[in-house]
Amino acid sequence: MSDPKKTHRLVKVPSISSRYLADYMAATEMGRRTILTACKYQAIARVVQHDAAKMAISRFFRSENPLITDLASEAQRLRNQMADSDFDRDVADHNADYIDQFATVAHLVEVPSDAEFIDPGQYQRMDIGGVKVGIDIQFRLRRVTKANKIKLGAAAFRYAKGKPLKPEIGNWQSALLLSYLGETAVEVDAAPESKICLTIDMFSGRAHPAPSDSVTRFKNMQAACVAISERWENIKPPANAVF
Repeated sequence: MSDPKKTHRLVKVPSISSRYLADYMAATEMGRRTILTACKYQAIARVVQHDAAKMAISRFFRSENPLITDLASEAQRLRNQMADSDFDRDVADHNADYIDQFATVAHLVEVPSDAEFIDPGQYQRMDIGGVKVGIDIQFRLRRVTKANKIKLGAAAFRYAKGKPLKPEIGNWQSALLLSYLGETAVEVDAAPESKICLTIDMFSGRAHPAPSDSVTRFKNMQAACVAISERWENIKPPANAVF
C-alpha cells in the first residue's frame, strides 16, 4: 500500500509572518493556538496569493500621477489574461477583485502630504525572542521635516474580502514596522517615524499608523515571541495531518 499523500510541511524553526504575529497579538488564546498550528504545520494545498494586486497598488502609490483608471485597467487585464488551470484562473480573478475593491476606497487613504513614496527595496526577517519573523513591506515612505530631519516609514497591505481590518491588528502590525525600521537603518542620520509606518486596509481604505505606545507593544511582542519559541516543540499537528 502506498504512503499517504503529504498534507502539511513541518517548520522546525520557530517562524511567523508579521501579518500572523499582529493577528496573534490581538487574538484570544484559542485563536493564538490556531495561528501557531498553521505556522508550524503549513498546508501544502495551493493557496491564492495576492502578489499581482499588491504590486499594482504599490505602483499606484509610487506613481507621480496615480490614476484610478490605471487600477481598473490592471484589474481588467487580470480578468482577461489566459490561465493554464482553474487554480490560475481563480488567482487572477481574486487579484482583480482585490484591486477593484481598493479602487473604490483609494481616496480615503490618509498619508502625510509631504511624504515621498519609494520602492520597498530589500528587507529581511527579524529575529525576535528566538522566532524568525517575516517582514512584509509594499513601499517605503520618506519625508524631510521643517527642521531638515529625515524621517522614514513603510507600508504593509492587509485585505480580507468582505470585512475591514480590525484597528487593533493594524496597530500591532504598524508598531512592528516601526521597530523593524529602527533596527535596519537604510539611510544615515534618518529615523523612523510612527505616522508614516502604516498598515493599509485594502477593503476600507483606512491607514493605521504606528500608535503612540509602539515601544511598549514591541516589548510585548518580544515577550510573546519568547513564549512562542519555548512552546514550539510542543505544538501538536492538525487532526489527520500527514507530513
